[in-house]
Formats: sequence, C-alpha cells, structure tokens
Amino acid sequence: MLSLIATAKLNDIDPQAWLADVLSRIADIPQNRLHELLPWNWRAAEDQREAA
Repeated sequence: MLSLIATAKLNDIDPQAWLADVLSRIADIPQNRLHELLPWNWRAAEDQREAA
C-alpha cells in the first residue's frame, strides 16, 4: 500500500483521490484497460474526463 501511495505522490497525484477512483472503477474496467488506472496514466484520463 505504501508503494502505491508513494508512486501517486511521485506523479503529483493526490493519493486519496487516486485510490478512491481506482477502487470504485477497478471491478468494471476490462483487463486490457487496467493500465489506465496506473498513476502515471490516471492523470491524463482524469483531465480528459473533467474536460468533457
């Protein structure tokens, strides 16, 4: 868990927001799109969702 939080922080992401979003979406996302939930990909996807 600590490594997940540290990785989020290294990517300038709020760990609590990231974990809350990932945990709410992980059950419904297809396996071939799990990479979207990684911290370094999550910010870009989050920015796109906010812009829409």
